[in-house]
Amino acid sequence: MRKSLAILALMALCTPATAQDDGAFVSFNVLKPEIALRMATAAMEHCRAQGYQVGVTVVDRFGLPQAFVRDRFAGAHVYETSRRKAWTAVSFRTNTTDLAATTMAGQTSSAIRHLSQALPLGGGLMVEGDAQMVAGIGVSGAPGPELDDECAQVGIDAVADDIAF
Repeated sequence: MRKSLAILALMALCTPATAQDDGAFVSFNVLKPEIALRMATAAMEHCRAQGYQVGVTVVDRFGLPQAFVRDRFAGAHVYETSRRKAWTAVSFRTNTTDLAATTMAGQTSSAIRHLSQALPLGGGLMVEGDAQMVAGIGVSGAPGPELDDECAQVGIDAVADDIAF
């Protein structure tokens, strides 16, 4: 019974297949490491220009880290928080600022905050190319989550032409 429920839960997270799709394989896009690194670096450099010392993690569509950069004076916590923000964005397929509001105490999804990796705090954005999620980016260290979001968006914008397909 548990195995059946787990399979159903995984199927719900997958992109719906078309009626003609009866093959045994699934195709998807992931970023090249060079693109992930360029995105992370652009986000960090934008934050630095604003006077913020941050860490930036880019994860693939499965939440595994592809690139991490940390400015020289960024706090020790920025690796964990930037990674968890990026992971949360891809795992829940929503930006973490939006998830922060929907998981507050008293909300139906508040239990998400009890998951060990989830971090519903602004600064984690999904990265989409041609309406398909290809990665997540997380920024940590700016003096507010909305500023982390801004830096993350600059990182995405820096590679927008490369990921538009």
